[in-house]
Amino acid sequence: MFTGIIEHVGRLASLNQGRLTLDFDPAWTADEPIQIGESIAVNGCCLTAVTSEANQVEFDLSQETLDRTALGQLRPGGRVNLERAMRLNGRLGGHLVLGHVDAVGTLKEVTPTPSAIILTVEAPAEGAKYLIDKGSIAVDGISLTLVEPRDSVFRLWIIPHTWEATHLSERQPGDLVNLEFDVLAKFTERLLAASGKL
Repeated sequence: MFTGIIEHVGRLASLNQGRLTLDFDPAWTADEPIQIGESIAVNGCCLTAVTSEANQVEFDLSQETLDRTALGQLRPGGRVNLERAMRLNGRLGGHLVLGHVDAVGTLKEVTPTPSAIILTVEAPAEGAKYLIDKGSIAVDGISLTLVEPRDSVFRLWIIPHTWEATHLSERQPGDLVNLEFDVLAKFTERLLAASGKL
């Protein structure tokens, strides 16, 4: 489980035959090296480390992961958001994020303003029911508050810190993004459906 607070931004070294290799600053893991078998959210997708060195980690991607996420669109040198699994005695700075990508959305617009950068994102139509004004959503693993949803399109107001501390500053209209809807909303929907109240 994750919080959607990005800890580090790495770079894609290669993606070849289902093996994803990332480079990162060794200072990120100096006090606690990445362990083989550890879960790490890469652009919001929970992956298992299969090799780990001082500044590089590798993951195996199944075809299911490639089909259901935007990870296959990554290009060598591109930046990726990284978060290690949360500790149960730590702060939940964002919201509960499982690292299970629900859908792939499309970045439609990037609009700078004096105080923030506004991103307009389109989710698949079936995800519209989870888009609640001032609700939580994870976009490429970043815990964000969505605003002004209209059908399956919503906006995100990105403060300068988030813009610089994540890969968002490299994103362009047309880019695909991993979306994870609020797990509490999904559980509530499932329980109500099972009880016949939905």
